[in-house]
Amino acid sequence: MNELLFLTFALVTGILLGAIFFGGLWWTVRKGVLSKHPALWFFGSILLRLGIVLPGFYFILGNSWQSLLTGLLGFIIARLIVMRLTRVTNQPEQLMPEAGHAP
Repeated sequence: MNELLFLTFALVTGILLGAIFFGGLWWTVRKGVLSKHPALWFFGSILLRLGIVLPGFYFILGNSWQSLLTGLLGFIIARLIVMRLTRVTNQPEQLMPEAGHAP
C-alpha cells in the first residue's frame, strides 16, 4: 500500500513537471515569435524550464527506478494533454490562385 502511494505521488509529480515544461514551451513560442529578441526568450525559457524539471526528477523522483519511470510516464501524459489543449483548429485558408504561366 505504501509503495502504491509513492507511485501515485510520482505520477502526479511527473504530470505537474510536464505541465510546467510543455506549458512553458507553448507560452514561450507564443511570446518569442512576436518579440524583438526571440533568442533571449527561448534561451531564458529553456534554462528556467530545465532548472525546474531536472531537479524535480532528481530530488523528488530519484528514489527508485520505479518512481522515476512512473514520473516519466506522467511527464509524457502531460505532453499529450498540453498538445491537445493547445491544438489550433485547421481552418481552410484562402489559397492564392496559381499562375497559368511563369513570370
